[in-house]
Amino acid sequence: MIAPSVFLTGLGVGLGLILAIGAQNAFVLRQGLRGEHVLAVVLACAVSDAVLIVLGVTSFGRIASVLPWLDPVMRYAGAAFLGWYGWRAAVSAFRSTEALVVEGRAAAAPLGRVLATCLALTWLNPHVYLDTVVLLGTISTRFPGDEFSFGAGAVTGSFVFFFSLGYGARLLRPLFASAKA
Repeated sequence: MIAPSVFLTGLGVGLGLILAIGAQNAFVLRQGLRGEHVLAVVLACAVSDAVLIVLGVTSFGRIASVLPWLDPVMRYAGAAFLGWYGWRAAVSAFRSTEALVVEGRAAAAPLGRVLATCLALTWLNPHVYLDTVVLLGTISTRFPGDEFSFGAGAVTGSFVFFFSLGYGARLLRPLFASAKA
């Protein structure tokens, strides 16, 4: 049985953590603005988040005690990936003189490449582990017996956020129509 107040707490905390625009959310926004593979991207992000939230809520303490080396490995690999991705995006932004193409002038990237980038931004991002596994996992321990309700709220928040960002991006197209955006 779901405890409504704990579910709403999970929903609020989950939404609060995911609202920061990082590399993953910027990628979802970009795909939404372009209208390219939006369903696949938002599903990949939301399902990945759900897996990590469930992992954190159900087994945070056990993972940390069994695999103490995993935290620094994820942190350094993720930092290296995000540094490379940020550098690539900065170089692309400075070289570009065009606005974001949203009306189909450019060919859509292949689904496989889009999903590979999306999954890399998700699974190689150290923040996603801190937010989902560590922070949500830790907070869920404050609700003994109601961890499921808390986790269900956080997972719901993730799905609501990614679908809203991906499909709501089309409403922001006029803001991103200039090269300065």
